[in-house]
Parts: sequence; structure tokens; C-alpha cells
Amino acid sequence: MTKADSIFEHRVVLVTGPSGAGRSTAIHALEDLGYEVIDNLPLSLVPRLIEGESLGRPIALGLDARNRDFNATALIELIDRLHTDPRVSLSVIYLDCAEDELIRRYSQTRRRHPMAPDGTPLTGIAREVDLLAPIRARADHLIETTEMSPHDLRAEVAQWFGGTESVGLAVSLQSFSYKRGVPRGIDMVFDCRFLRNPHWVADLRALDGRDSAVVDHIATDPRFDEFITKITDLVLFLLPAQMDEGKTHLAIGFGCTGGQHRSVAVTELIATSLANAGWPVAKRHRELERRAAVMPSTAAG
Repeated sequence: MTKADSIFEHRVVLVTGPSGAGRSTAIHALEDLGYEVIDNLPLSLVPRLIEGESLGRPIALGLDARNRDFNATALIELIDRLHTDPRVSLSVIYLDCAEDELIRRYSQTRRRHPMAPDGTPLTGIAREVDLLAPIRARADHLIETTEMSPHDLRAEVAQWFGGTESVGLAVSLQSFSYKRGVPRGIDMVFDCRFLRNPHWVADLRALDGRDSAVVDHIATDPRFDEFITKITDLVLFLLPAQMDEGKTHLAIGFGCTGGQHRSVAVTELIATSLANAGWPVAKRHRELERRAAVMPSTAAG
């Protein structure tokens, strides 16, 4: 629990999102982190839980469309009520996932979708995503699980909610390829495509931005040092302001053409600078993770 949370009687995390997006995995991760977990508690009973004595540890509530008295308006009203309750520190996690990936997961498990028991999973997914759209817009933590394994999701939850020491705002940095689109849930995006590209150097093409030779090549761009300095200064300037606004996390993306060299190098450098300044930082390289996931099957073939 953070210093900021220690002034509240209750620390509550609401976990929701479309069925199949990883809610159970996230709930189990929070339980392993010491949270009192209650899954699918009827919304009408949540205020009673808060009115009672503190359990002495944070609470994680799993909520989805299968809740007995669930509806989006009631959940929004509950979120507003808890946010304004001086006894409560509230965080809302929304687990998001692309439609085609949700369909794939349902086809693998052969489960019926809870919102379309007599129809196709696609019908149920569309209904549920539409129902939850207002909740997604109110989420404090939007976690995109499309390309995550259960292990990845547990690590992401632990990053945000597992620390015992915190300055009140955690920072997530992610490199990505513009060819595959900007990751969901990103608060700020910086385009690194103007920097010198190691892809055009044969000896560097197979390496990535974590390799010193790649970084050295990018650093020969006359704009590189000033770019890193200005981005670092800007982010360090904004973090306290974001914290003052009550944000608990800030997600920053760095993109380049392939998501392998320039964006990775910049992400690593900025992450190091922020960590050295005392900010909790998580970093993720989306395209490198994708490549690592494909390589074993490729090698087997």
C-alpha cells in the first residue's frame, strides 16, 4: 500500500472487461499480491462492504456482465460514489482485447458466450463490448491483453499494484511499430521515425535497440541527443502534474517503422533516465515480444 493509500480506510480495485479478456487471471494475480478478492459480488452489495470495518488489506472486486444486477449505469454510479467517498481509494481496471482474439479464445475453449448462450461468440462479444463501452471510458488502468499471455498479464498487474513503495504514479513505456498500429491505452506518443535507421546497415539489421551498436548508430543522428534530452525533460516536468491530477499511471509510447531499433533504443534510454530520477517505470517492447513468441514455432518448422 502506498503512502497516499494509507490515509484511506479502504483501498478498492474494480476489475472488469469483456469475457475472455483475462479478468480471472487479473483477479488471481491481485489475490497473490495480498488482496481480498471477491468475484461477481452483486453491485448492490458493494456499498455494504465499504460501510463495514476495514479488512486490513486492499480489496479486489471482479465485475462483469454476468453479475446478478449488473448494468452499465449502476456501475458508473457506483464508481462515482466510491471516487467521492473520502474513506475509499479506488482504481478501476478495464481489460481490453481485440474482437478477433476474443473469438479465437472462445473457439479454443469451445465455451458459450454468457451474453449469447444460444448464438455465436461474435454476437455475445459485440453485445458485451457495447454494454461495457461507458465503463471502459471511465477506467483508471486500461490493459490491452490481445497479445498478452497469462504470465504477461500477471506481470502487468503486479507492476501496477504489487509495489509496497511508490511515489503515487507509475510510468509505463512501450515501443511499437506504426505498421501494426499505436497500442491501446497510451496517454502520449512520440514518433522516432525521423532518426537514423539501423535497418539500412546490414550488420545491424538483425539486432535491436537494446544492443549498444544499434544505439551508437542511432546516436550519430545530429538530432538524437537533443531529442532524448527534451523528451526526458518534458516527461519529468509532466509527471508531478499528472500525479497532482490524481492519475496513478501514465503510459507513453515510442514508435518507429518496424518497432525493432529506434523506438526500442529510445524507450530504453528514457526508462533509465526516469528510473534514475526515482520514478517506478515498466517497459515493454511490443514487436520484440511478438517476434520472440513466433521464433520457437519458426525454429521447430
